[in-house]
Amino acid sequence: MAKKKNRMTAEENLYVSTQWQLMWRKFRMHKAAKLGGVLLLILYFIAAFSEFVAPLDYTDRFNGQYILCPPMRVRMVHEGRLRTPFVYGIERTNDPVTLRRVYAEDTSVIHPIRLFVRGAPYKLWGLIPSDIHLFGAVREDGSSAPMFLFGTDGSGRDLFSRVMMGLRISLTIGLVGVFFTFILGAVLGGISGYYGGVPDMLIQRLIEFLSSMPSIPLWMALAAAMPKTWSSTQVYFTITVILSLIGWCALARTVRGKMLQLRSEDYITAAKLAGASDAYLITRHLLPGFASFLIVNISLSIPSMILGETALSFLGIGLRPPTVSLGVLLRDAQTVAAIAISPWLMIPGIFIIVTVLAFNFLGDGLRDAADPYK
Repeated sequence: MAKKKNRMTAEENLYVSTQWQLMWRKFRMHKAAKLGGVLLLILYFIAAFSEFVAPLDYTDRFNGQYILCPPMRVRMVHEGRLRTPFVYGIERTNDPVTLRRVYAEDTSVIHPIRLFVRGAPYKLWGLIPSDIHLFGAVREDGSSAPMFLFGTDGSGRDLFSRVMMGLRISLTIGLVGVFFTFILGAVLGGISGYYGGVPDMLIQRLIEFLSSMPSIPLWMALAAAMPKTWSSTQVYFTITVILSLIGWCALARTVRGKMLQLRSEDYITAAKLAGASDAYLITRHLLPGFASFLIVNISLSIPSMILGETALSFLGIGLRPPTVSLGVLLRDAQTVAAIAISPWLMIPGIFIIVTVLAFNFLGDGLRDAADPYK
């Protein structure tokens, strides 16, 4: 009887639930979306506190001692005894035939891994000075020791720390870019579909003009037009604006089509007779009428922006060193020879794949949750 009563209570709560409660209940049933959301929370936490998460200074070249050092293994067993996590020291030799650097573990030297260790000084968000890092390897005297979890690049810099820093640029450029894209697409598409006539003709001709321009040559021309003296921040926001100005066209056309479909509905006519203004009708009645599409479009546009920045930086026409993004890091793996010799240089690409998949999973869950009655 108790189980039946609890089941009846749950069903009654479902019938009296608000729209947002129904959407949250539908979202919680989507396991892939929850997984994507958790992954994105972790990635954006790393992006927000990348200086704190990175164990080493991402610009430190270590005097060129560890150029293209392979990833180091984190171990917990030494001479048959269980220990706290640690890494061995590094021995560097030169191959007598090829003269290539060869790195081997020095099992006589143990660097334990500790949490909240002191290391290279930094300024969190460029404001808060600190030298505390989330984790790191330490020597016997307590100083920071080399720990290259993802190996090093061609200049001897820690790739793990550089990936952590690169996530900040690559992930935030998606959010900023989609914000501008959504505003432009929703506003111009809404005006075009609601008013029609001359505004519709002008906006549609503008969309056709922008859509007919080849993307790669346009990006190359715009990137070449940016002065070499610009700072990394100026280049960053310029790339974001460029991606936004190009990416709003598809959203605007879809919003226009939805507006044409909904503006003749009875409830829109009733709202007009009640004295509702055009701005009120668009923002309170028409746009919420296809909110599920807008949610999905936003969630899928962010990875498109991330991939766009990655492609531009990979081709050398986007962000440039010393700025660190995932696309900039992948430039070191442009050749087959580089990948064959140092395959760990492709690790930034794994983070791009995981991020895009997480956004896609989250977008699927949000799409289903936005229409909870299906």
